[in-house]
Amino acid sequence: MSKNKELADYIMDQLSDLGDIRNIPMMGGYIFYYKERIFGGIYGNGFLVKITETSKKYMPDSEPEPSYEGAKPMLPVTILDDRVALQKMVEEMYPELPERKPKKKKYNG
Repeated sequence: MSKNKELADYIMDQLSDLGDIRNIPMMGGYIFYYKERIFGGIYGNGFLVKITETSKKYMPDSEPEPSYEGAKPMLPVTILDDRVALQKMVEEMYPELPERKPKKKKYNG
């Protein structure tokens, strides 16, 4: 089992009490959704979440970094082993997250 898969499984376990959490593998990492809104992911440099007022409140010492070259900065998760704090952070981030964009229909003209 890959290191990223093990980390993804651990994160899913830490957040399992929330329900409606899922992840999808993407380009060697994982994207995490809560109630169908993306809140973070596993990238080459670990588990990162979107920068919101809530994520900054729960991790005030976390320094923003890009998930990959050219990407918007995200916050490295420093509370991964604190199950309760991690769950509260994700739950409180939800209203601050953008809604999922509908898929565009392909034109078959």
